[in-house]
Amino acid sequence: MEQTNQKSRCQQLWARNKYLVLSHSSNIYNEIRQYLKNEEAEMSQVQEMIDSACQISEHRGQVCNAFQHIWGYFKKKATDAERKDYMLLLDRYRFGQGSKEGLITKTRDLLENYPNSYLQHSTLLKGDSHETLA
Repeated sequence: MEQTNQKSRCQQLWARNKYLVLSHSSNIYNEIRQYLKNEEAEMSQVQEMIDSACQISEHRGQVCNAFQHIWGYFKKKATDAERKDYMLLLDRYRFGQGSKEGLITKTRDLLENYPNSYLQHSTLLKGDSHETLA
């Protein structure tokens, strides 16, 4: 039973940090996904991998990838105008003409119209530094 609780806590930590990790490293993102398939996942190991990813400088392509994944939560609900605005912001960011903060703000605006508790707890969107075990 304790292992089930540990795995559940690992998955909750991952859920909050997965897009933050993806914005830094798709390789570590995939490593964590694979690791969590193990029956005996450890919180400290998941946190260590999250910390490792966050030490890698963000790359515009990785950040765009993370926000494209996030867009998937809105694509069937958002209006055509909202889609165009989001994609324009994403393109501007990709080519160095926009900020990550602009993407975060636009995503938060979409969350007001189309609430999603999973995304609302994302450390990438909350603007928090990534969570720690402390």
